Amino acid sequence: MGMPVIVPSNICRNQAITDLIQSVALEQAALAHIINAEGEKLQRFISCKSTDEETLLKVNKSVQDMLESVARVETILQAKLSLFDGCLCSEHDHCKDGCDSHK
Repeated sequence: MGMPVIVPSNICRNQAITDLIQSVALEQAALAHIINAEGEKLQRFISCKSTDEETLLKVNKSVQDMLESVARVETILQAKLSLFDGCLCSEHDHCKDGCDSHK
């Protein structure tokens, strides 16, 4: 597999920042779905009368591992968002890069 080719685009700085923030929001929505699926998996095994303790412990460990992974990704996403603190112009500010997309 070769390296991907990234073609520069002509979007303004504010739009690029907005796109990155939206990508974080989409990633968080995906993580929420994963958390929900893990909860449903745990409920399914708990409600099954034939599930033994060893199986429940294994399922619980699996859920715990996944939630720890989700927490690590959330930490990364939070760090990603903190890079943009104070970067966006408000409607009344004049952007230094000449972007008019916020009007």
